[in-house]
Amino acid sequence: AYVIEYQAGPHINNLTGVMDKMNAIRSRVNAEEYNQYSVRVELQADFYAGIWAHYTEQQDLLESGDLEEALNAASAVGDDNIQKQAQGYVVPESFTHGTSAQRKKWFYKGFTSGDIRQGDTFAARDL
Repeated sequence: AYVIEYQAGPHINNLTGVMDKMNAIRSRVNAEEYNQYSVRVELQADFYAGIWAHYTEQQDLLESGDLEEALNAASAVGDDNIQKQAQGYVVPESFTHGTSAQRKKWFYKGFTSGDIRQGDTFAARDL
């Protein structure tokens, strides 16, 4: 369920105009700087997945262990984890989705808050 809801994030970002802003940014910055923006978009998708889980839990649709499973999934797909497994070392400048810790943090923030206004990863100083 985490993966499916996470994939809805880009659609939400498209509806809210974030993807248009990202397309404009792409032409103004280098690849490394663009990656930093990309991480913020992807962490926002993790946050949206957490929002979905928040309201799913309020309807008693989550089962025991679902939250832990989602957090484990978010951690597993962190750029640091994927790079470490794939090549044996981590290149933070190439991250496009965020670290395992960041992805878990933003999912959990959405889950605990249920407040979409708290998901502005672009304004966040500490990802």
